[in-house]
Amino acid sequence: MEIVNVSEYEAVAKQKLPKMVFDYYASGAEDQWTLKENRNAFERIRFRPRILVDVTNVDMTTTVLGFKISMPIMIAPTAMQRMAHPEGELATARAASAAGTIMTLSSWATSSVEEVASTGPGVRFFQLYVYKDRHVVAQLVRRAEKAGFKAIALTVDTPRLGRREADIKNRFTLPPHLTLKNFEGLDLGKMEKSQDSGLASYVAGQIDRSLSWKDVKWLQTITKLPILVKGVMTAEDTRLAIQAGAAGIIVSNHGARQLDYVSATISCLEEVVKAAQGRVPVFLDGGVRRGTDVFKALALGASGIFIGRPVVFALAAEGEAGVGKVLQMLRDEFELAMALAGCRSLKEINRNYIQTEADIVQSLSRL
Repeated sequence: MEIVNVSEYEAVAKQKLPKMVFDYYASGAEDQWTLKENRNAFERIRFRPRILVDVTNVDMTTTVLGFKISMPIMIAPTAMQRMAHPEGELATARAASAAGTIMTLSSWATSSVEEVASTGPGVRFFQLYVYKDRHVVAQLVRRAEKAGFKAIALTVDTPRLGRREADIKNRFTLPPHLTLKNFEGLDLGKMEKSQDSGLASYVAGQIDRSLSWKDVKWLQTITKLPILVKGVMTAEDTRLAIQAGAAGIIVSNHGARQLDYVSATISCLEEVVKAAQGRVPVFLDGGVRRGTDVFKALALGASGIFIGRPVVFALAAEGEAGVGKVLQMLRDEFELAMALAGCRSLKEINRNYIQTEADIVQSLSRL
């Protein structure tokens, strides 16, 4: 069967992967309401296209933190990609580089920062959790810098892991032939070997629950890399992130894997953008499956989007070629959406091109 859109990879991955692995990638927290809402909220936004615009040339290029990329579609950090395919993060890195876009490497990757760097040139960001042992954090950041990574995506919505019931039922563990490569060879102090997946469960238990805004400032004392704060969903936290020196914000609900019944990221985006007041770029992840979704996010003020699950599903289905195809399909759909909406460049995309439910309610109240 020829795959014609990004979402079709999920069914292929479900057939190919062991249930425990597929469920780990696919599931959300608790009732999975937010998981569904991340998609549904995009579907409630309508277009207001303009006609008779010459769209012979449509320019999708943009700049993120000073790096020129081919399109505002980037790769979000997803953990343990070698569970999906033997080449894991290395295949993803090559596909991102070939597409001229940015890959974010999860610190819980099954390939190390050094291995990813060895795949060749490319703009890469490193996703980071803050651990109880700040020495471990400093070691990870130093290695990412040395390997040529260009920014830190600091995940701030995980003082504890969300309750993912599929993982509890499946007794999820990292397959024994894999390991969290970024932690190998680190001085982890006394690591208690637990009976399941040793390193993986140890690392998850090491996330610091006391993480606060002062730690965002501390991180800036140990690295010159720009810090993107990932997991912001409110105006209040946007202002605090900027005060703390964030170089950018990623509106994210962790793929709906943390607190269930939070709003979809696309529903929070405008509030965050307004609070940022153009002082830092705002990005979004969660639920993006179409080029039209990318357009909607940009119309609401995002500087770009990150995709997560489509990458691991495509990786499971077709390896590096699958990831490349996901990026190409989203790129083609986004270009088509721009042309049909009447936009020739990203700077032409604005709020007037879309209509949200709130807009409809407002216009009805004026009647």
